[in-house]
Amino acid sequence: MKMTRNQTLVYDALAKEKGPLSAYDILERLRGDGLRAPLQVYRALDKLGEQGRVHKLESLNAFVACSEPDCCASKAVAFTICDKCHDVAEIADDRLSRSLRTIAGHDGFIMQNAAVELHGLCNGCQVAE
Repeated sequence: MKMTRNQTLVYDALAKEKGPLSAYDILERLRGDGLRAPLQVYRALDKLGEQGRVHKLESLNAFVACSEPDCCASKAVAFTICDKCHDVAEIADDRLSRSLRTIAGHDGFIMQNAAVELHGLCNGCQVAE
């Protein structure tokens, strides 16, 4: 899918970052490129999310560029989020998807997709302590 100019700007801003960015962080980075209103960023983020190019981290109300090209195929993705340095890693694993479907199925629920956020300390921050 082809991206619009605003989508490209927003995606590139996220892809350059190691950690997550809020919509307002993105807006601040892109003011010099002509983005002036939060709605411009939110519209781009919505479309990028529909395309599977970005993920929203609900616990942080922030966004990251997708780093796992097959994450949409697995229907479940997990994020490890370091509470100290804010590094985020994306994990797409079919075993996670199967496990979550099994757990949900015990109550008759049919899982369509899932995002799991794991908070803790990354290896670098563990060593630094």
